[in-house]
Amino acid sequence: MLDVGKWPIFSLCSEEELQLIRQACVFGSAGNEVLYTTVNDEIFVLGTNCSGCLGLGDVQSTIEPRRLDSLSGKKIACLSYGSGPHIVLATTEGEVFTWGHNAYSQLGNGTTNHGLVPCHISTNLSNKQVTEVACGSYHSLVLTSDGEVFAWGYNNSGQVGSGSTANQPIPRRVTGCLQNKVVVNIACGQMCSMAVVNTGEVYVWGYNGNGQLGLGSSGNQPTPCRIAALQGIRVQRVACGYAHTLVLTDEGQVYAWGANSYGQLGIGNKSNQSYPAPIFMEKDSSCCRQPSPCPTPDFPCAARCSRIIEIAACHSAHTSAAKTQGGHVYMWGQCRGQSVILPHLTHFSGTDDVFACFATPAVSWRLLSVEPDDHLTVAESLKREFDNPNTADLKFLVDGKYIYAHKVLLKIRCEHFRSSLGDNEDDIVEMSEFSYPVYRAFLEYLYTDSISLSPEEAVGLLDLATFYRENRLKKLCQQTIKQGICEENAIALLSAAVKYDAQDLEEFCFRFCINHLTVVTQTSGFAEMDHDLLKNFISKASRVGAFKN
Repeated sequence: MLDVGKWPIFSLCSEEELQLIRQACVFGSAGNEVLYTTVNDEIFVLGTNCSGCLGLGDVQSTIEPRRLDSLSGKKIACLSYGSGPHIVLATTEGEVFTWGHNAYSQLGNGTTNHGLVPCHISTNLSNKQVTEVACGSYHSLVLTSDGEVFAWGYNNSGQVGSGSTANQPIPRRVTGCLQNKVVVNIACGQMCSMAVVNTGEVYVWGYNGNGQLGLGSSGNQPTPCRIAALQGIRVQRVACGYAHTLVLTDEGQVYAWGANSYGQLGIGNKSNQSYPAPIFMEKDSSCCRQPSPCPTPDFPCAARCSRIIEIAACHSAHTSAAKTQGGHVYMWGQCRGQSVILPHLTHFSGTDDVFACFATPAVSWRLLSVEPDDHLTVAESLKREFDNPNTADLKFLVDGKYIYAHKVLLKIRCEHFRSSLGDNEDDIVEMSEFSYPVYRAFLEYLYTDSISLSPEEAVGLLDLATFYRENRLKKLCQQTIKQGICEENAIALLSAAVKYDAQDLEEFCFRFCINHLTVVTQTSGFAEMDHDLLKNFISKASRVGAFKN
């Protein structure tokens, strides 16, 4: 459960009200406004109501939560806010609603009048399903389910991407270099815009006075331009601060560029950077938060704990944060008046807490999702019953150890068990084809929809998933292997990908080996590489120019 109480604005809510909150976003120039939803799908707002940003139809502040009836029946998928502030919200049905400050047409309704109540924005979006939204200080972006980006609002530096500097009063599709691209992630800085496409490339446009576009210059960019310096690096996510940018790669590496007067790039100095620079988290396994005994003892703890899985920044702050695969949360930049120039390990469990306690203002960098801790969902109940001998009616004997399960759940969740268990009344099944850790992970997946294995053990589970034709499990195994790849195990994982015909994973492992070729070729795995695999590897590597001087 996220502790929303870390945000000062929530001190105005009673304990009973806090327990009902399911989603929340703190925003405003001083963190003095909040929107939240309850377990009953009701939307409430609270705060100073600058420019009518609470959407209540007036500009009166409220010290008590008021229900936002105009959005009754709507479920929020995502939300972002600007500096006015203005609000852009997308529902789970893909509709867009905006309200608040509108001096620069950032609401997209064709006017410059402040919006005191939520307005449904349908111009050029009527047949589109919006899946992601992002706001700069006074401009707005949305991403549709088919990978298109639409922008509107303030455009003095080209942040709308239209090729001019005229403000854009209604949604306009961002084209140019993005015309035939499928965008998967968007973000906005104060006056710049970013988009990540499905090939891992990053396109940028807008204000560039601090080098926040990463193009090696400080000139503004009125249309999308690819960051050439990231050639060969596959980016998954982008996050923008006020005038700096962070990206997360598929190998768990973070790069940063742009303004750095508060150390928000995390590179050890306060000099602006106009090219992407890598950020390195300390590899300290002594503070590992994995349970004891460690679930992945064969996988180097420091490598696991330093691999980044989440980055966080907000256009209204000069603060940066990141979370590692091992559960560590780091922060840097402007932190409660201090300039932290290198990633600092915190005791927080999530990046949201960094912004609640150390950002100025104390605002949310994303829409928070809050689950009450006094109610177990069906999924949570099932998780608790896995390997429970008190309720199980079936035991699997693997490597001399029992794993307890429930026949009816296995039949519901897996085609293999539907046919193999059938009317079988035996309460013990012996299993010799797979190891205990692998088979236990498989059964646990049927209860939890997730896996927790080292990449090496995930290879064994990939074998099982292939054998049982569990395609989703196969994808999860490939994802785990990607997150856990390192120079020492790269060849073994590449070999497994080839063996199990996991083509996407094979390409990922190959690219990793090429990007770390010097170290990989010195490992025991490379020395013991299968002859045919080695031959194919060298041939493919030469075709991509890996051996050029």
